[in-house]
Formats: sequence, C-alpha cells, structure tokens
Amino acid sequence: MDERAASLGLKPGTGIADARAMHPRIEIIEADPDADRRLLESLADWCDRFTPLVALNGADGLFLDINGCAHLFGGEDAMLEEIVRRLTHQGFDARAALASTPGMAWAAARYYEGGDRSVPAGEEEHALAPLPLAALRLEEKTRFGLESVGLRHVGALLGAPRAPLARRFGSMLIARLDQALGMTEEVISPRLPVAPLSVERQLAEPIGTREDIERLILILARTLKEDLERSGEGARRLQLSLFRVDGAVMRIRVGTSRPLREPPLVARLFQERLTALENSLDAGYGFDLVRLSVAVAAPFVMQQADFSGHASEEEEALSLLADRICARLGNGAILAPALAESHVPERRARFAPIEEEARARPTGTTEPLPTAEARPIRLLEKPEPVTASAEVPEGPPLSFRWRRALYRVARAEGPERITSEWWNEDPPAPTRDYFRVEDMAGRRYWLYREGLYGEAAAPRWFLHGIFP
Repeated sequence: MDERAASLGLKPGTGIADARAMHPRIEIIEADPDADRRLLESLADWCDRFTPLVALNGADGLFLDINGCAHLFGGEDAMLEEIVRRLTHQGFDARAALASTPGMAWAAARYYEGGDRSVPAGEEEHALAPLPLAALRLEEKTRFGLESVGLRHVGALLGAPRAPLARRFGSMLIARLDQALGMTEEVISPRLPVAPLSVERQLAEPIGTREDIERLILILARTLKEDLERSGEGARRLQLSLFRVDGAVMRIRVGTSRPLREPPLVARLFQERLTALENSLDAGYGFDLVRLSVAVAAPFVMQQADFSGHASEEEEALSLLADRICARLGNGAILAPALAESHVPERRARFAPIEEEARARPTGTTEPLPTAEARPIRLLEKPEPVTASAEVPEGPPLSFRWRRALYRVARAEGPERITSEWWNEDPPAPTRDYFRVEDMAGRRYWLYREGLYGEAAAPRWFLHGIFP
C-alpha cells in the first residue's frame, strides 16, 4: 500500500472487494515478490559504493556496517543524508537511521518520528522506551501475548524482571532486547565477499567510453601494486566494479594463471575483457565511481633472472597469452592438467581452468606420486571391459580378449591393490588388483581385476592403460 492509499483510510489486510466498495477507482496491481527481491538486491549492489558490508534484511530493508567508512563521506550524519538524498532522487521513499547496534537502527528507521534518526551510543535504552513492541522484531504471537497483559511499549519491558518474561514469552524476547541495547552482539553477514584489497576513484564528471575506463584501470592498478608489494602478494583474481549514475552496478572479473602485480598487464587483461563485453557494456548516463579489487590473492614469489637479465620470458609470455585468451573467451577457454587428492587412477588428475590449476594442486598430502614405470602414459578415459583367464584367487592374467582380439601374456607384474574411497562413494566400489602385463609381441598393458573371489558378485577384468 502506498501513502496515497493510506491517506484514504485503507489498511493492509483489507479485502479487495471492500477496498473497491470504499473507493471504486482504486488501482490494484498483483504483487511480484521475485521482482521486489531483485530490486532490493540491486539496491544492495548500489550501496556497495558506501561500504562493502551490506546485508539484506527481510523484503524491504538493508543493513550497512559503516565502521571505518563514514569519514570518506564527511562523517556519519553526512553519509546518512547522502544515502537518503540519492535514493530519493532515484524515486524511492527511504527511511534510514544510524545506531551502534543493528537492532536499534532497525527500530529507529521504522518507528522514529521526525527528521533526526541518529541514536548516539549509550542512549539506546532511552530511545527504545517509547517505541511499540514491533520495534524489537518480535514474532506476531509473542507481541500479541505481551499486549494482552498490558505491555504495549518497549519501556514496559526494560524495568520488568527478565526471568518471568523469558519463562512466559520465550528467550527470543530477551535476545532481541539485548541485541537492540548492545548487550548481545548481532552479526551482519554481507551478501557479497569482502575483497582483501581494493582501490577506487570517485569522479566529478561521469565517464562512459571504453577508452576512459581503460585509462582509469591503469591508474588504479598502479595504486593497487603498492598495496600488493607491501603485503608480499600478487593478484590471482581481479574485479572491476562500475557504478552507474542511475544506481546500476556492473562487475567485471578476470583471473590470472599466476600472481600478478604489474599495472600494464592488469590493464591488458581488462582490455581484453571489455572488448569481449563491448556490445553488452551499457554505460547509461555514465559511471561516477570505479573500483578495482583483488578478489583472490596469493604469495608473490620473485624469480631469479638469467644472465641476460630476463626471468623466463617464455613462461611469462605463455602465462600472459593464456590469461588474455581466458579474459576474452571465458574462464574455461584453456584447461590445464591438475592433480587431485585421490588414489583412484582416473580421479588422480583432471583438467581445470588454467587460473584454478595452482589452487587445485593437493597440499598437505604425504602420499608419494607413483613412479613413471608404475603408471602408463596413456590412460583410457574410461576403463574398457575385457575377458581374461587367470589363476585363482589372485594370480595375474594368462590371456585376455580386448576389442575382439586375443592377447597371450608373456610376463606380468603385480598385483597392486587399490581399495575404494569409501568416504566419497556410496556404496563403496569393489577393490581393484592392478597388473602390468606384456604380451607375446612385446606390447605392455595395464589391467585390473575388479572384486575378489568369494564375494557375492564374480570378479570382472578391465583394461585401463597402455604403456609405451
């Protein structure tokens, strides 16, 4: 219900027929909760220009943690005024408040009358006392129960004994009261992860061309390099946030195959990404705030230069080429083999995006890698079933038939027993006994028997790899 409908005497919950009987020309539009949610999320994105700690609150509210950010806007009161002014210019009726606790700010924004909605720290009890019980964010059942015994304002609860209140109306009543007063900490969970490093530039005159954006990226990357050098890190994933004048926010991400600091290389990656997004980059009336953030960082290891003064130029050129291709075509454009923490052969290695390959390497494992002699160079993507004759119960195969051809075994080594990963498989896979075999023609294969004799299911044979 908007303010005009409220001025006509209508109230939430009134039936449509009754409303039309009172005011035949009233306009009724069906609610769209999904659209309302998307709008609230877009407003949360826009509020990221004030603080990175923005959380959604219900269907119509936002929490902003402005610790350490208010001085950038001339203080808390000036920041509050700026937020409300900008939202009003965008066509929103916004009610905002400042307080040292989320609960107090929520109550002041919704139930304070008048223009000043700033509650200084230590005055929460005095500010809460005249407010209705709904200001404590209580459930409707609890609120009705309190009102039925004559407790209609928060001030009536402040001096009442807590033990009887908790026994009769539940512990949530006491928890909400303590959160609003600051006696219990209430954590705000931001909807987006906070970047460890970021730099931004607020613009007096909005920009809209790709050339201006690329020029500003280079300037921001130079400042970011100094911060990365102080922390001894390099960027593995970067994010460019473009805040439009009308409130829309665009976020552009690029990844790197190794830690990166150099501003020209950072600008080059975003140049490729912006080129790929040229048709979908809608500047509208221009961008008045541009932010460059390091979403993921990694230790930066300096490389030893050779006698010519260049440190592995071929490797640097290859990494830059891969990063540029991924920036233009997407994260999965180039794949690299990466080890995984698994002892099952087909799961031990996988192809991952090149920027994730370093993070995909197993860490903290003490299991040694198999030697080159123990594993075939060519591993079939999926083990192929074969028919084999072997000594019972654990003997090597004497012959096997694969793809309609019969192979007689001249020599065999094994078995190498590999059990299932019961913590990843439900039900666990059968045990495997691997054999390295050589046929009469000198060709070498890697076969395994799945299952053991004496179990419910008969063992089966598979060919998994071919040796050179």
